[in-house]
Amino acid sequence: MKKLLSVLLVGLMFAYVFAGCQPAPAASEEAPAEEAASEEVAAEEPAEEPAEESEGSGLVGIVLPTKEETRWLGDEAKFKKVIEEEGYNAEILFSENSSATEKTNVETLITKGAEVIVLCPFDATAAAAAVADAEAAGIPVISYDRLILDSGDVDYYVTFDSVSVGEAQAQFLVDKAGDTKGNNLYMYSGALTDNNSFLFFEGKWNVLQPKIADGTFIVRNNDKAVELSDKAELTRDEKADIMSVVDTEWTMDVSKSLAEAHLTAADSDAKGTVFVLGPADDDNARALSDAFYADAEIEKAWITGADGVEGSVQYIIDGKQDMTVYKDPNALVMATFDIIDALFAGEEPVTDKTYNNGVVDVPAIQADVVTVTTDNIVEIFFDGGVYDGSKFTNWE
Repeated sequence: MKKLLSVLLVGLMFAYVFAGCQPAPAASEEAPAEEAASEEVAAEEPAEEPAEESEGSGLVGIVLPTKEETRWLGDEAKFKKVIEEEGYNAEILFSENSSATEKTNVETLITKGAEVIVLCPFDATAAAAAVADAEAAGIPVISYDRLILDSGDVDYYVTFDSVSVGEAQAQFLVDKAGDTKGNNLYMYSGALTDNNSFLFFEGKWNVLQPKIADGTFIVRNNDKAVELSDKAELTRDEKADIMSVVDTEWTMDVSKSLAEAHLTAADSDAKGTVFVLGPADDDNARALSDAFYADAEIEKAWITGADGVEGSVQYIIDGKQDMTVYKDPNALVMATFDIIDALFAGEEPVTDKTYNNGVVDVPAIQADVVTVTTDNIVEIFFDGGVYDGSKFTNWE
């Protein structure tokens, strides 16, 4: 019996082993075959290389002063266009005319890993603190349009020739006055927190001072300018003394209020035909125009502006603003990215000028400007493709 049981057990074991050696069903054969094929392809094809970073792939942080001025909205649009077309990794923040917000913006960009920061300061001196933060993080800073003062940490500067802007504004008024004497002059300044305001004023004074001294113009709204009219070269403090009386703070409301106050205080002989030296900003020029032409005793106001913003084009056509100094934001934006491209490529940016900010000579790129009047507005703005002429009337 035991012998029989042993035989049966051996038979069962043999049958089990024999069954285990049989091929698996067809469906089970396919999966290993696919896996083997995949492994074979993977072995034959090298792993894909990571995409090479472009020169502009590092984060570019851009801080502009305010959305309340047309000028900076125009610069923002130009920055966005280049960023999109060229594939830069960039972020644009606005400081809303607050040094505290400006510093927070810079700190935010540092935290996000910015590799270069472009800063247009609200307050040229207060911005030094934000620049120091960037320097501590090893991030180069490009001062945009307005020079950051009293800081050794500013690496580059891109700007227009601000002295030439002021000279062009003043020369326009001198040309309109011709050989006549006793012309009523009202002068206005940009914000004293902006170093460019001093450069604009320097250019204006270069041209106007001799004409105030010889009686071509009578300054009607600034006794300090009259007091210093025999002095061709002014110290910064003397410029500030004159400018502070007519500081528009780069805001339209302040410009309008100043003009209204000046006209209210003026006698009839200080009106009639007047020459208005506006701050180098078209928004403020339009505000001044509205205020002067609202006075019934104003017959003609020769009004100067600057920037060449779209809002002033119809004013110029209609004779409510008589000129602007066009500062093409595209030129400044492209100069900025020329510096950025060089930095990302590990090269030394090419510059053409230096500006002393009170501590160091800052290497700079300086863009050109052009005077626009009714004589060349079609050529510069419409034929030049800056603005669509169909949006405006009475110019053809």
